Amino acid sequence: MIALKDIDQLGPDEAAQELARLAKEIAKHDRHYYKKDAPKISDAAYDELRRRNNAIEARFPDLVRSDSPTKRVGTRPSEGFGKIAHTVPMLSLDNVFSDDELREFTKRVRRFLRWPESEPLAFTAEPKIDGLSCGIRYERGKLVQAATRGDGQTGEDVTQNVRTICDVPKILAGDGWPEVLEVRGEIYIPTTEFAAMNAAQEAAGKPVYANPRNAAAGSLRQLDPAISAKRPLRFFAYAWGEVSAPFAPTQFEAVRKFGKWGFSINDHMRLCHSADEMIAVYMLIERERAALGYDIDGVVYKVDRLDLQTRLGFVSRSPRWAMAHKFPPEQASTILEKIDIQVGRTGALTPVAKLKPVTVGGVVVSNASLHNADEVKRLDVRVGDQVLIQRAGDVIPQVVKVLNPDRTRRAAPFAFPTHCPCPLSTPAVRELDEKTGEAGVITRCSGEFACPFQRVRRLEHFVSRQAFDIEGLGKKQIAAFFEAGEITEPADIFTLKDRDDGLKLEAREGWGELSASNLFAAIEERRHISLERLLIALGIRHVGQTTARLLSTSYISWQNFHGTMLAAKDRTSEHFIQLTALDGIGDVMAEAIVNYFAEPHNEGLVERLLAQITVQDAIPPKQDSPVAGKTVVFTGKLVEMSRDEAKAGAAALGAKVAGSVSAKTDILVAGPGAGSKLKKATDLGIKTMTEEEWLALIKA
Repeated sequence: MIALKDIDQLGPDEAAQELARLAKEIAKHDRHYYKKDAPKISDAAYDELRRRNNAIEARFPDLVRSDSPTKRVGTRPSEGFGKIAHTVPMLSLDNVFSDDELREFTKRVRRFLRWPESEPLAFTAEPKIDGLSCGIRYERGKLVQAATRGDGQTGEDVTQNVRTICDVPKILAGDGWPEVLEVRGEIYIPTTEFAAMNAAQEAAGKPVYANPRNAAAGSLRQLDPAISAKRPLRFFAYAWGEVSAPFAPTQFEAVRKFGKWGFSINDHMRLCHSADEMIAVYMLIERERAALGYDIDGVVYKVDRLDLQTRLGFVSRSPRWAMAHKFPPEQASTILEKIDIQVGRTGALTPVAKLKPVTVGGVVVSNASLHNADEVKRLDVRVGDQVLIQRAGDVIPQVVKVLNPDRTRRAAPFAFPTHCPCPLSTPAVRELDEKTGEAGVITRCSGEFACPFQRVRRLEHFVSRQAFDIEGLGKKQIAAFFEAGEITEPADIFTLKDRDDGLKLEAREGWGELSASNLFAAIEERRHISLERLLIALGIRHVGQTTARLLSTSYISWQNFHGTMLAAKDRTSEHFIQLTALDGIGDVMAEAIVNYFAEPHNEGLVERLLAQITVQDAIPPKQDSPVAGKTVVFTGKLVEMSRDEAKAGAAALGAKVAGSVSAKTDILVAGPGAGSKLKKATDLGIKTMTEEEWLALIKA
């Protein structure tokens, strides 16, 4: 088994640490996968990571981070190509890994649609191609542009390269196609052609490609289309983006039409009418996997009827009407050469196993997470051990167990450091759980703002994508400016240009007149920032994008938010009570937010930053619905929809969704099994209604 603590056994601090680690590693590997075309892990490991991340977020919604993987798709487009904005976002799929999870997916679809088990519901099932997603736009039957997925909103313009792919028609065949049609699918390289490419690389004394997916992505991203034309790229069509008019009633029929219009479609696509049939197709495709002639990593299921797809819609980064059933992960053994300690933004010390590089399924693995001191002790892993690693359960591989614990002359047990590895060598302490009084699993550097490692991580977070997102100011640049003492806190970023006469940035190695000018321009663009992004950037513990959005739409302006948080220092005040009543703001998060602004260093940092920027007010929630502006609480079991669906629907109508009943509550929606919340609402004279009455109200 993977050496990870069960999610239902995680405490809030453990969950926060886990989410921080997962977000960091996922972002790193997104860059390797989408931009460098050189992933360090398998798709199975990556997907299993997202699965764990999503499950932790579902259990601890108030801990969702600003850089959560559930809030993004892919990564920003490469600067080597022009950019194309997707008129319809190119989202990715959620995954299941077992038959039981698949069955739950079909049940969830039926529940959402209110579709009884007695009525048939068809799904398509097809191999999940391990390639590079691409959208190809046709106007009046002619190919006009093609773009990669990119970050899901904007992709790379690879039009000229896609024109060289033999099974991408330049002009659509047949008839009946819409005037505007964006066909989506996967670009890949057949396995036999991949073997020939690597043989040629070896003969020429050049490095071989790790796998067909890397080779396909690298071939498509050649700046010279003539080079792409020489590569054996192929394309399977299976989806679509923008269309000027409907062209089929079902997924199955739509893909068949792609075949008639000149595209290659997968002949292993099947129509299923039950979970059992879907599982049978999965097992068949898995058995035939090696003989397919191209790499796949699972099976994709989609609700067949397009009108039902529309009803189901999307959640976060994925459609509700589709799911990928992934194949199992892989394992390998290697030697643990060293255990390093990494220091995070909040001072958490995380042990990382440095491994003798080993190839697992075409991916070279050299690092594995050891999570925390307890995990190192539980595994009793030591330098020189032969360890079993598994590329699943985390974005970097996990050490499953030691394979040779009884060998002679085995190294001494690893001594977890009692001091931070930063130059200050500040004491490292294990946090206490306030509720139990026992030591937690996270060891933190006690240096906080004095620790240079933490200060650098905080600055990296400040300029990160979901925060200020300053182009050209990444980790490398932040580290260099910090080491030189030129950027030690966020406000310094916005005074950088004023100090440039002394810094002479354009004269430094790695910089020039254009790159320096671009950086200063990018910084200027961020002098006006949304309240949501500012709250993310401040790096308040446990406050991610979801929470920042909730806070910004609840308090609207920085002045209102900041003043309320200062007043909430009094834990008995109405300000603090209202904060904890917001759905998604638990006691731990509320304490972290209020404590942040109670700390003098933070207040000074924020004051200096605000002297350099302007914070834009949030857009108030929708006001033209029967529940706009009302505070709603859901309790008990809901029958017609899940609790998350009910909350999302209420928020979309402009309601404020709270997790607890207070005098500020306007409506309590009570399903079967409602208990203390219903009693409190009744005692306070708050309006209560059944789920049926709620649905009637919001449809009025």
